[in-house]
Amino acid sequence: MTNEPDLEAGFGPLRGAAWYKRAQAWALSRQSARYEAYVRAEKQTLLGSLEGTVVEIGPGAGGNLEYLTPSVRWIGVEPNPYFEGHLRRRAERLGRDLDLRAGTAERLPVEDGQADAVVSTLVLCSVRDPAAALREIRRVLRPGGRFVFVEHVAGSPRSATRLAQAILKPLWIALGDGCHLDRDTGAAIASAGFARVEIRRLSLPVPVLGPHVAGTAWAG
Repeated sequence: MTNEPDLEAGFGPLRGAAWYKRAQAWALSRQSARYEAYVRAEKQTLLGSLEGTVVEIGPGAGGNLEYLTPSVRWIGVEPNPYFEGHLRRRAERLGRDLDLRAGTAERLPVEDGQADAVVSTLVLCSVRDPAAALREIRRVLRPGGRFVFVEHVAGSPRSATRLAQAILKPLWIALGDGCHLDRDTGAAIASAGFARVEIRRLSLPVPVLGPHVAGTAWAG
């Protein structure tokens, strides 16, 4: 990932533009029913068992709210303000209260040890500094708290998928709000200093984005 800063060097102003943020919120709020069907079982298992205070990083339009039990106290940290309307409408339909906060994964506006769980789905691919984001996740988790994740990752070395990811990466970063197709997010989580990590590798029938990891990491 040493070349990521160079690829993003000219992307900052675009990513910060209001029209770009609005367009991303509109596009990503159109949840893919097909993709959600592929990951539904994983999300039901990982998110459905969470209790207490749950911090979700980059909740977007709120697609994960339906998997959480009604007793969960939900805190969402979202850097794009144009998702708020989509998110609140979904929460209203589900009868769920929200605590939505502006912020980034690298600087979570959450106190140390406040979270019983942290949720990340299709988020770590696009954060500017994955290592910093994982340190923040560990900081806000209470001892024994869980970090649950479903993320797309790099394809196998020398595979056709990995080659396609490398070719598409510069354009994808610009059009996909900083999304890196070939991040080895599973390895990053495994080496981030959690007390225990369980990772499952998935292969979804989705072009370029098929390789996934899902699992749980426990704070020490």
